[in-house]
Amino acid sequence: MTEKLLSPLRTRPWPERWLTRTLGAALSCATYLVCVPWDLNNRARTPGSLDETTPVTAVGVAGLALVLLTLAAYFGHRDYLGWPLLLVAGPPAALLHISLRTNPGPPDGMAHSWPLTWGFCTFLIGAAVLVAATVARRFRPAEEDSTDGLLYARLT
Repeated sequence: MTEKLLSPLRTRPWPERWLTRTLGAALSCATYLVCVPWDLNNRARTPGSLDETTPVTAVGVAGLALVLLTLAAYFGHRDYLGWPLLLVAGPPAALLHISLRTNPGPPDGMAHSWPLTWGFCTFLIGAAVLVAATVARRFRPAEEDSTDGLLYARLT
């Protein structure tokens, strides 16, 4: 059973490959929806207060990061390097974009700052996913290394 769960996806039948990838993307999406609130606007701490607080919590962000890094490591170990970026970082980036785009802007005229927020968060998530996937690829057995050996064999 462990061999089936950790073997390279390219060696598995196509329905199993795509089901695994679909479940990974769904888990990434569900984790974002559970860990990050949909409405990201800051709120006054108390009515009439000048201090604002964000609905995003440190526990939610840490939980999201932990699950996304785990998924990235799993898909980095099993699949080609581009798939973790698409499956793990793509759904949270799309959901964050939708969330920021659909919420009304703050009344102080800072409505145009959301693309910078989205770009920074997307870059951060994508970079972390790529690093985790690359590190996980190092733990593959030598004979399962992707196409590097095949390319070398063809050139010699």
